[in-house]
Amino acid sequence: MSDDSYVFEGPAEAAAPRDNNPPLSISELSFALKRTLEERFGHVRLRGEVSKVNRHASGHIYLTLKDDKSAIDGVIWKGSVRGLGVQPEAGLEVIVTGKITSYPARSSYQIVIESMEAAGAGALLAQLERLKVRLREEGLFEPGRKKPLPQFPRTIGVITSPTGAVIRDVLHRIAERWPCRVIVWPVVVQGEAACGQVSNAIRGFDAMTVDGPIPRPDLLIVARGGGSVEDLWCFNDEALARTVAAARIPIISAVGHETDTTLIDFVSDRRAPTPTGAAEIATPVLADLRYAVADLDRRMVLAGGRLIEDRRTRLRAVARGLPARPEDLLALAQQRLDHVSSRLGSGLQRNVSVHERRLAGVGGRLGRGLLDRALERRGDRLSAIAARFKPTVERRLTRDQDRLNALSRALATLDPGRPKPGFARVENAKGDWITAAAGLEPGQAVRLVFGDGARGATIDGGDGRVASPPPPKPAPRPKPPTPSQGDLF
Repeated sequence: MSDDSYVFEGPAEAAAPRDNNPPLSISELSFALKRTLEERFGHVRLRGEVSKVNRHASGHIYLTLKDDKSAIDGVIWKGSVRGLGVQPEAGLEVIVTGKITSYPARSSYQIVIESMEAAGAGALLAQLERLKVRLREEGLFEPGRKKPLPQFPRTIGVITSPTGAVIRDVLHRIAERWPCRVIVWPVVVQGEAACGQVSNAIRGFDAMTVDGPIPRPDLLIVARGGGSVEDLWCFNDEALARTVAAARIPIISAVGHETDTTLIDFVSDRRAPTPTGAAEIATPVLADLRYAVADLDRRMVLAGGRLIEDRRTRLRAVARGLPARPEDLLALAQQRLDHVSSRLGSGLQRNVSVHERRLAGVGGRLGRGLLDRALERRGDRLSAIAARFKPTVERRLTRDQDRLNALSRALATLDPGRPKPGFARVENAKGDWITAAAGLEPGQAVRLVFGDGARGATIDGGDGRVASPPPPKPAPRPKPPTPSQGDLF
C-alpha cells in the first residue's frame, strides 16, 4: 500500500472474517482528504481572474478564481477582509496567498485566501477605472456639488505625514503668503492603514465646532509627495473617496506630482498639482492685498481731491454771475412783489363783479313757474302710476282685511281671559295660571274663574273624582192624627 493510502480499522465485531480492508464512512473519507490537502498544500500562491464575488451578510466573501482552462472556489474569512491589498471585484486579475482545503458537505475543494494583491499595475488601473465609472454615475464628480473655497481662511487643516518635506513646504508657503493658524493632523500616507487614518482625520476635522477649544478649519488640504501607482493606491480607496465627498469643509487634494491622478482628485472640491500648489490655492498673498488696499486708498484720496476741486471750480463759475451784495439779488424780487400786491385789491374787486353779473344772469332764468312745471309733471306721472296700480292694491287690501278679521275671530275664541261655559281658569294666590295638576299641593288656596264670576277653593289632595250625591231620603209619612179627647169646657 502506498504512503498516500489511508486505511481505518473498524470494530472487530463489525469486520467480516478474514477481511483486512473494512469499508469507510463518507465522513471519514472526506475528513481524511481534507487533512491530506491541508498538509500537502498548506501554503500556495495562485494567479487568476476573480469572478462570482458574493459578499455574505456574515462578513465573509465567497468567490471564484479562474484562468483560461480551470477554476477554483475561494473564501475570505471576515477577519482577513480588511487586510487585503485590493478588494475583490469581478474581472480583476489578482495574486492570492492561502491554503487549500476541502468542503466535506459538497465533496469540493477550495482555497482559503489570506492575502490578495493585484497582478500588476494594469489590473490596478482597470479596477480604478471601473470604480470611477460607478462613482461618476452616482454624481460624486459633478461640478455643481463642489463647495467654494474661502477667500480669506482663518484656520487651515493639513492632513499629511508629520515627517518629510511635504509638511515643511506647505507650512513655509502658507507662512510666506498668508500667516494664519495651521492645524496638522498626522497620518501615514502609504500602506494599508493610510486609508482609514486619512478618513478618520477628515471626519475628525468635520466634527469640530467653531467655538470649540480647537477652532474648526475653514479649509482642508490632503497632501502627499509623489510616488508609484502602488505607493499612491491608498488614495484610490472607495471609502476614502466617499468620505471626502461627504465632508462639509472644502477639501483641496494635493497627492503626488502634477502628472499623478488619484480618485480623491475627482471628488474633492479642488485639485492642486503639488502640495506647494495647494498652499498657494488655499491662501491669498498678504503683500498683494496690502498693496491693493494701499493703491485703492491712494486712488480714493486722488478721486476725492478731484471731486472737491471740480465742485470748487463750478462754485466759482456760478458765483461770478451773482451780484456783489445780497440786497441787490433780492431788490428786483421785492419790487415785483410790491407791484403785484398793489394790484391785488382791484383785481379781487373785479373778480367779484364778474361773478356777481354771472349770478344775476343765471338767477333771472330761475322762478317759481319752473319749479311748478317740474312738480306738475311729476304729479301727473305719479297719478298715472297710482291709477294703474289702484285696483291691484285695493284687491290686496281687501284680501288682507278678510284674513285679519278671520284671525281676530279665531283669537277671540282662544282668548284665555274669556272662560267658556263648563270651564274655569285656576289661579294661585299671585294670580298666575295653573295649567297642570303637578303645580298644586294639598291645602293650597286657589281661585276658580268662571265666565260669570270667581270663587275661592282649597285643594284637598284627592284624585279629583267627584263623589255621587247620596240618594235623597224618602219623605216621612205623616202620622195619623191623635183622636181628640174633646173639651171639658
